[in-house]
Amino acid sequence: MAAASQLLRGASRAPPALSAASRRWLGSAPPGVPAVRGGRRWALAGALGGLGLGLGLWRQRASMAAAEEEEEEEMRRRFMAPPVSGLRELRRRRRELGSRMELLIMETQAEVCRALAALDPGASFAVDTWERKEGGGGISCVLQDGEVFEKAGVNVSVVFGQLSEEAARQMRSRGKALKASKDGKLPFCAMGVSSVIHPKNPHVPTMHFNYRYFEIEEADGTKQWWFGGGTDLTPTYLNEEDAVHFHKTLKEVCDKHDLKLYPKYKKWCDDYFYIKHRDERRGIGGIFFDDVDSPSKEEAFQFVQSCAKAVVPSYVPIVKKHCHDSYTPEEKLWQQLRRGRYVEFNLVYDRGTKFGLLTPGSRIESILMSLPLTARWEYMNTPPESSKEAKMLEVLRNPKDWVH
Repeated sequence: MAAASQLLRGASRAPPALSAASRRWLGSAPPGVPAVRGGRRWALAGALGGLGLGLGLWRQRASMAAAEEEEEEEMRRRFMAPPVSGLRELRRRRRELGSRMELLIMETQAEVCRALAALDPGASFAVDTWERKEGGGGISCVLQDGEVFEKAGVNVSVVFGQLSEEAARQMRSRGKALKASKDGKLPFCAMGVSSVIHPKNPHVPTMHFNYRYFEIEEADGTKQWWFGGGTDLTPTYLNEEDAVHFHKTLKEVCDKHDLKLYPKYKKWCDDYFYIKHRDERRGIGGIFFDDVDSPSKEEAFQFVQSCAKAVVPSYVPIVKKHCHDSYTPEEKLWQQLRRGRYVEFNLVYDRGTKFGLLTPGSRIESILMSLPLTARWEYMNTPPESSKEAKMLEVLRNPKDWVH
């Protein structure tokens, strides 16, 4: 409207020079421009004002279309699917920790999927986006029946809403003092990336990682927040060189932030992945932490970011080294038995699985993505003394320090 007013004011002074065709066209008010007092100069002003506004609108739409195309290209390049919160919204809130964490988990998902796909070129990830009616959604990327990986899943979820009573009870049981409102409501937001990779070859270990951020608003408006996560390795057969490489990579990441972190989180991992009814650890560990809310939000986020970036270099070299190793039917059988233990831990003890199953509207397929395609249970299976299988069991019952 400002542009049209300027044109109208200018028309009262001196009409611009026009071609003969334009002068003939402007002999009467053009379509859409009302005839007003003041003759052809007023008609000209109305036409030019309308033309200016039309060009401006066209340029605006063209600019928006170009921005959307650029945004889609960036998403294709950086992510496996559009972020749950939308890239534009994440950019608008780019300084907020929640937005930075969502971008981190999206980038981690894409980085890991592409690294795994490069190792198994005959297979591809199925990308499944889903919404949670209570709030939020996620992206599940799953590769099945490849040459290298029997099943590999990398999931992202960003969910929010009201914390269920069961989930709140679980958190209080580990020391969280959560003050709900009178109606018992506890608004929450949780986001994370989680992955379990089950290779075909029994000489390639299974690997799991998870990095997450949680926020709860209490009755008085106070917000509790914390990070959790970790990366751990579950070999079928022990290869000490691989164990050292894996732990050394994680230790180097921890040491950049605090020399006390690796021994603390390594022990926490050994303790957490303990299958009590079997008196065994699930694997040879790695790092695990939860409820991390210090020394500051920024420092905690930087640590989680470093850990997420270490996933590929800690694991991919091991896969490359062993994915073409030969193996016997007996070794494949032992892998199936060890996967049975993996299932037992995940369904009986895993905190993340429990939280997912207790959260209304959770996507069960994504939660149980961690389970292998195949597993086996045999009655009273005991490996011979001094066998490779017995050596593996010894380490699972008595965790070792792999780096110092």
